Amino acid sequence: MNIDHWQHRLTELCEAHQVPGASLAVLVDGEIHECATGVLHRGTGVEATTDSLFQIGSITKLYTSTLIMQLVAEGRLDLDAPVVSVLPEFAVADPVATKTVTTRQLLCHTSGIDGDFFYDTGRGDDCLAAYVAACAGLGQNHPPGVTMSYCNSGFTVLGRIIEVLTGQVWDVALRERLLIPLGAHSTMTLPDDVLRFRAALGHIGEPGEEQVPAPVWGLNRSAGPAGTINATAADVVRFARLHLDGGRAPDGTRILGVEHVAAMRQPQVDVPVREAFGSQWGLGWVLYDWPGGRVIGHDGATIGQKAYLRVVPEARVAVALLTNGGVPAEVCQRLFTELLTEHAGVAVPRFAPPAEPPAVDVTRHVGRYLREGYDVEVTDRDGVLHLRGENTGELAQINPVIHLDLVPLDECLFAGRRNEHEPWLPVLFYSLPDGSPYLHFGMRAAPKVDHGRR
Repeated sequence: MNIDHWQHRLTELCEAHQVPGASLAVLVDGEIHECATGVLHRGTGVEATTDSLFQIGSITKLYTSTLIMQLVAEGRLDLDAPVVSVLPEFAVADPVATKTVTTRQLLCHTSGIDGDFFYDTGRGDDCLAAYVAACAGLGQNHPPGVTMSYCNSGFTVLGRIIEVLTGQVWDVALRERLLIPLGAHSTMTLPDDVLRFRAALGHIGEPGEEQVPAPVWGLNRSAGPAGTINATAADVVRFARLHLDGGRAPDGTRILGVEHVAAMRQPQVDVPVREAFGSQWGLGWVLYDWPGGRVIGHDGATIGQKAYLRVVPEARVAVALLTNGGVPAEVCQRLFTELLTEHAGVAVPRFAPPAEPPAVDVTRHVGRYLREGYDVEVTDRDGVLHLRGENTGELAQINPVIHLDLVPLDECLFAGRRNEHEPWLPVLFYSLPDGSPYLHFGMRAAPKVDHGRR
């Protein structure tokens, strides 16, 4: 593999899409190749290097899922038993969900629990236990098992299950049961440990505009099992190699059984918006059905940082891209298209509306769609649907209100983007089996709460 070529392409694409700094690692033919570009912090000018740590956000969920599957393999956890069988104190606002939500549903985002509850329970080792207690008032986006809606909250609950069954706090269990055996020595969860390394800061700003350092470095510790890992790109690829090698570390240590590695890739639920986010969800993994082969992966986003992991099992190729601002989705799209085409024979599809969109009746989609932490208003502007989305929870002061004009692909599927610098996002209007109208946007399902104004 010619890493100098990919170094050039990474630099070129990051400059074109306002990404301050990035790190790339590629596993090909059993070897890890890595490169980096730009700066970790535009205020200090510290250079991004291959040994720099970036926040990998929700890619963390794959690590938590792997720990859960270790407990399943050890016979200590039943995926289909109710969560309350392990955590008797677990409760949400809905009594039926409290009694019936399972670990499997948490892993594949079908629990229906409102998923963006970023509640800060402090920095102590009891933060996950306190978070689970705070879930008692958490509502449902949908009944358990009827659709898929991305759920950060559920992964903090999974982290607490790991703590109870191992007798270790999640950070320690992660380190001792997974990171140390893997040799992932540059993967950290706590700020105190990250400070020993070169660490990236996120940058924020409208697409196409100057990116500035974010006012906040990272997420609350209670979000740990859902998204607080910091790592080098090479360490992320080392984690991916564990799943390519049937659960064995490079030194032969058995970390997870072959059958449990395979189980994590088995489809559990269809993603309502299949065109952009993959066709199905497994036990932690997103399952992409792309031209040329099956791909597994996950994305991650924190405050001004985004991370991307794609793995092609049949070709034994894995690619990780870690970034700290700008429009990294475009860098990912272009870079991964070239890398996976050349080294895995897989084509990366691009989601976009047709040049001549069909004429559709948009009026039935007008209204308000509401879930925990996010409020969407869809209006009709002379026959064109307009989406206004606003954070209402802990992230309201950080994330801007977004406005999207929606372009139809068919009667229910639309595409929107903030401006020409960003990729298109899918927006789906659909109904649950009982006929309840829903919006699926940003991988989240939101019920329609009123019909708004036309």
